[in-house]
Amino acid sequence: MEAVAYRASCLQSVAAAYDIVLITNEEPSWEVPYIRDCIVVADPTDQAVLTTAGRALAERYDVAGVFTWTEWYLVPVARLARHLGLPTTAPEAMQACRNKATARSLFARHGVPSAASISIRSLQEAIAAAARIGYPVVLKPAARAASIGVSRADTPEQLFTAYEFALRAARQGLESAVVLAEEYLDGPEVSVECVTYRGETTVVAVTRKSISAPPYFEQLAHTVDADDPLLDTVAPAALAAIRALGITDGVSHIEMRLVDGSPRLIEVNGRIAGDMISHLVHLATGIDLPRAAADIACDRTPNLAPTRSSAAAIRLLYPETSGTLTHCSFDGPRPPWLERIHFHRHPGDRLLLPADGGHLFTARIGYLITTGPNATTADTRATTALERLHTRVESATTA
Repeated sequence: MEAVAYRASCLQSVAAAYDIVLITNEEPSWEVPYIRDCIVVADPTDQAVLTTAGRALAERYDVAGVFTWTEWYLVPVARLARHLGLPTTAPEAMQACRNKATARSLFARHGVPSAASISIRSLQEAIAAAARIGYPVVLKPAARAASIGVSRADTPEQLFTAYEFALRAARQGLESAVVLAEEYLDGPEVSVECVTYRGETTVVAVTRKSISAPPYFEQLAHTVDADDPLLDTVAPAALAAIRALGITDGVSHIEMRLVDGSPRLIEVNGRIAGDMISHLVHLATGIDLPRAAADIACDRTPNLAPTRSSAAAIRLLYPETSGTLTHCSFDGPRPPWLERIHFHRHPGDRLLLPADGGHLFTARIGYLITTGPNATTADTRATTALERLHTRVESATTA
């Protein structure tokens, strides 16, 4: 459900230029109009299974490149590309992106401004790390994504809950059960969308973000402005992070916070951003990040020339409480600047917020996207659109 909501535009963009053969873990449905062939495997994170499927497709077709936008598949897909003799960033670099402890170590070694971070394996170690770093402290799994298991503890009393929340998420992952205690970076959060080809990186756009209130870090809104003045401020840190991790090819989504106006790295995601950010970039600049990722995978120079200079904003829709969605609608006419509204939850669906043990995949109702000549206008229009959107959730308490 989330895949079609957030990734259909990516697949559509790539299919406009390339024949796509897909390796997936379930029978394709919404993907069918965009693909030429498909192999369904039980688990794409199983390297042997993925390599066997890749070899089978390479025997049927002249495979020019492979890539993924799925966080959990970054390392296996890089290894598959290497096995098939196709262009790729080294699997070791993708592994560093996937493991936040490794990334922090490389940032420190190369002088990239980051956050103090300590790996912990027990509550006692969490207590000691928090005392060393100082409150507030952020606890997170070392190898998860989408803010799953991430929360802030402001006091020793909150530390136990934060540690259990992170540990539970870490144990559900496939790559590492380690939890990190990290310095809280106090400042506005942004992401930097970058494209690297043969070791040369272009900073394409900066995304300004709105995050939920503590203790969680749910993404609530993003805005991309082609003329954002922050680009010059954040670009050097983004480029330094890519060099430190050894990324040579592909699209990267780099998250950071501006602490006293200076960028500090949160993490580097070695793939196209989620939450429709690549679509926002396309609306604001005309640059097609999914197409760029496919071009690079096939060792072709991506076209990064802007064709627009405007802005776009997304608002991600959450309920105020966990419960059953009973109604969702948008009232009134849809102005041309309301680019889209998408509900990927429907009446009868159960919604579970992080405070109740859920995460973004169990909590979000959908999103809306607006455009404008600049960020201020796009954001104002998003606020106007939200006022016309109505949802009702029957909480468990009410029921």
